[in-house]
Amino acid sequence: MNRHPVHTVVEAEGLGRSFGSKRVLDDVSLTLRAGEVTGFVGANGAGKSTTIQLMLGLLHGEGSTRYLGRPLHAWGAPGTVVGAVLGGVAGHPRHRVRTHLRMVAAGSAADDRRVDELLAAVGLTGAAGLRLDQLSLGMSQRVAIAQALLGDPPVLILDEPANGLDPHSIRWLREFLRGQAEEGGRAVLVSSHFLGEMEQLADRVVVLSRGRVVAASPMAELLERAADRRVVTVESPDLPGLAGLVAAAGGRLDPTGGQSARVTGLDRVRIGTLAAENRLPLYWLHEAGPSLEEFYLGIAEEEFKIS
Repeated sequence: MNRHPVHTVVEAEGLGRSFGSKRVLDDVSLTLRAGEVTGFVGANGAGKSTTIQLMLGLLHGEGSTRYLGRPLHAWGAPGTVVGAVLGGVAGHPRHRVRTHLRMVAAGSAADDRRVDELLAAVGLTGAAGLRLDQLSLGMSQRVAIAQALLGDPPVLILDEPANGLDPHSIRWLREFLRGQAEEGGRAVLVSSHFLGEMEQLADRVVVLSRGRVVAASPMAELLERAADRRVVTVESPDLPGLAGLVAAAGGRLDPTGGQSARVTGLDRVRIGTLAAENRLPLYWLHEAGPSLEEFYLGIAEEEFKIS
């Protein structure tokens, strides 16, 4: 449970960007709130990284982003407002982890005690003497997160932080980021092309497809919408009879071969009740909702069929 009040920390409005004649981002808006993890989801090439770079002022484009009510350039020390993890650690490969973080800390008015606190927080106290080129991918990601947090910013933004990590590192990352939101009260934005991973991490989710937002809602609502697209698999020796009952009740039955069919628009309880009331035999009745990945693809396709 969040121990900090929930309020808007970041407001991005009308973000847009074109590369030559190609429109890669179109009117993207999103908000980040304190104490919450927002999942920013889309296939590779959907525009997630471009959005993040616009939000951080690393690219020029349309729209604006305000941090605590002000543009990022209006803050004298941006590192105390937002920390970003956009890839590996940008440092000399021969530098030691602690040395590297102390150099970055000096540039952001943080002291050496903050470095040691963060090394402990990300579980790298014992690796502080390693060179940057000796780090595994998972360790390098932890150093990057520690670096982003040196200024103790209220906002943390990570672009595809789980790419290439092993399951243990992904689990650590998920638990750490949840702690940053719940215990630290930070507004956390995590981009990913894996919607399923967000189910265990995000409070809210923004889905991007072809440079446009196609869904934005609390994760619980997105899961509920996905569940509404459940599919019931049935087997019956009288599929035509069952099809008539299903259609009369507002559903649809599509034969899949033999005595099997898929039913949409009705749940298994309703189908079973209809069959029992009409003495129609059923040999099999199973209900399953689409995966979040399938649901994402479905809503993205619908959006662009409509537009």
